[in-house]
Amino acid sequence: MTPEGMESGLLATIEWVRLGVELTGAVVLAVGVLRAVLMLLGGVVRRSPGDFGAVRLLLARFLVLALEFQLAADILGSAFAPSWDRIGKLGAIAVIRTMLNFFLTRELKETGPAGTPEHG
Repeated sequence: MTPEGMESGLLATIEWVRLGVELTGAVVLAVGVLRAVLMLLGGVVRRSPGDFGAVRLLLARFLVLALEFQLAADILGSAFAPSWDRIGKLGAIAVIRTMLNFFLTRELKETGPAGTPEHG
């Protein structure tokens, strides 16, 4: 096999892996949205408005995880076929992910396990 053929095969394999990682991120986000909606509807049925914070935190956790997969997919795509468009997208996702992680971590420290503010 020629080096060009090997490179072509490697790029095709990486593209398939990238698509798989991207799809995994989309599935994680879809599952998170579904769980958050079900949790929200359950709170509405029980008429317990305190659940909104817990729903928000649940959705944020899934969103951060989905962004991690998206970032991984973009790193795979940019590593072997860099373009300014891909590098810019990668940078934007990294900034968004870092900000979400920061604020989620801060909020988790400020709330108890049930999503209610801790006292003391």
